[in-house]
Amino acid sequence: MAQATLKGNPITLVGPTLQAGDKAPDFTVNKNLLETASLSDFAGKVKLISVVPSLDTGVCDAQTRRFNEEAANLGDNVAVLTISVDLPFAQSRWCGAAGIDKVVTLSDYKQHSFGKAYGVLIEELHLLMRSIFVIDANDTIQYVEYLGEMTEHPNYEAAIEAAKKLV
Repeated sequence: MAQATLKGNPITLVGPTLQAGDKAPDFTVNKNLLETASLSDFAGKVKLISVVPSLDTGVCDAQTRRFNEEAANLGDNVAVLTISVDLPFAQSRWCGAAGIDKVVTLSDYKQHSFGKAYGVLIEELHLLMRSIFVIDANDTIQYVEYLGEMTEHPNYEAAIEAAKKLV
């Protein structure tokens, strides 16, 4: 289990701490209220998964906008996913207002399947801890960044470079 804080206060992450070389765990998240998605929906593609607590916060907003900008340069063989526990309605509204059109937003609100499988579910808040996963076309994790402090930005350049190396 990774160590994490929120504004310096310890928080508890539920699930395993994954590493490069691990097989990416499957998950079930929501595309909208009725339709789900899983890892297999992106089979054969490199997956850059950007995990945020909520799109309605400053760092999460900036993180999602940055990966949306970078997605165009990564090509069609890379799926850029943003996963949060925001309701699908809120994700859709936020994307429309922010002009987000290249990142796929997915919601882990229902079962926390992704959060538990990837070790990013915050027990106290039922939100997801900011993190980045880059998974190759064969579903092996090639890059992981668990942030130690929820309010900090991830290493965008390292994640983007990790995805580019796999294309």
